[in-house]
Amino acid sequence: MGKVKVLISNKQKVEKIPVGIRMLIRRCCHAVLVEEKFEGDAEVSVSFVDDTEIHRLNKLHRNIDKSTDVLSFPLGENGVYDKDETGTKQLGDIVISIEHAIAQAKTYGHSLQREVGYLTIHSMLHLLGYDHENGGLERRKMREKEEQILGSLGISRDETFVVPEVEPEKK
Repeated sequence: MGKVKVLISNKQKVEKIPVGIRMLIRRCCHAVLVEEKFEGDAEVSVSFVDDTEIHRLNKLHRNIDKSTDVLSFPLGENGVYDKDETGTKQLGDIVISIEHAIAQAKTYGHSLQREVGYLTIHSMLHLLGYDHENGGLERRKMREKEEQILGSLGISRDETFVVPEVEPEKK
């Protein structure tokens, strides 16, 4: 595998992006490409947006009139990608609603790091051609890959659940 360039931008002002999230995204992108034995240099763009913006994008590009957690916009198909002047393969764009990610982390009882890691890996797999929309075996293969890659990064399901703080008993 060659080099991977991950361009990360924050296009929202609703939530502060926690320290370490950008490095986590880079690690996740790299891990997916290693797992998939991707050849050559690659570039991917990741943007943080708010729920209003992801709702707009979901309606515009998928004709689904609601917000969502993440959207993937691949620039390639069947392993063929647009290339820049240096030959770097342009994989596409990932758009994450940080508001949605925070809410889902709370709902599922795990850390925001796990949620953002999962969303990044999920979207990277979409950029590489994986699809879960029809369910069945394809969905299962994609879920197994996601968990395998999360585990390889030390953010497996069992290790990242948030334990609620228990108040000490009053005497």
